[in-house]
Amino acid sequence: MTWSTGLAGLAVGLLIAVVTAPVGVSGAVFLLPVQLSVLGVPSPAVTPTNLLFNVVAGPGALLRHHREGLLYGPLTRRMVTGTLPGVVIGAVIRVFAVPGATVFRLLVAALLMPLGLWLIGRTLRPTRPAPTAEPSPRGITGLALVVGAVGGIYGIGGGSILGPILVGRGMPVARVAPAALASTFTTSVTGAAAFALLSLTGSGDIAPDWYLGLACGLGGLIGGYLGAHLQPRLPETALRLLLGALATALGALYATQSLR
Repeated sequence: MTWSTGLAGLAVGLLIAVVTAPVGVSGAVFLLPVQLSVLGVPSPAVTPTNLLFNVVAGPGALLRHHREGLLYGPLTRRMVTGTLPGVVIGAVIRVFAVPGATVFRLLVAALLMPLGLWLIGRTLRPTRPAPTAEPSPRGITGLALVVGAVGGIYGIGGGSILGPILVGRGMPVARVAPAALASTFTTSVTGAAAFALLSLTGSGDIAPDWYLGLACGLGGLIGGYLGAHLQPRLPETALRLLLGALATALGALYATQSLR
């Protein structure tokens, strides 16, 4: 890996994190297709490389949310409780069952495209608020378990999927974003450790691309702090539209790559 590739990874990580951190989405969701299609990171090594990005980049946004007093709460605990065991399950599945990425891209596209369009439509033409729309605590934990497994399989960060769902169910972005980023960070730490252990017993490209992951993560660390700083200055409507647009764009991107 050359210095120019490292600098490019740093710049990409910074730009992605600035845009995604305000809505609680890990930049790894957009870094994954760059690694696969542009940088040529082999599979399944792309997953632990993405998790390494999350580990390095996460503290930037989390530090900002901590200073704002938004990081700790019941939602964060429920999401972390579900994602931690999920990511270990996902890591095992990734190494031994589904090393390819085609099925993942199709599933993400099928989920995120309609979810993003629905969130945009609901934001532009809101209905009367429903006090019972918020998922139950058990529902959030169960959903986080599934999302954690997805994050363990592909290293995209569970908040990328869980965030749009919770916001679409009526929860404010300012509440969801810190919890989603916290669960993504803890998931990534656990997932990276799981892959490190699995690399000792398995064969092939299981270990992360350390140089690229650290370079992208450093950019994400800076960008995440800046993005979290912007969040309180953006109106709720703008944040919802941004989250919906990101979900739709990511789904469309993965659908296009799958068709190719």
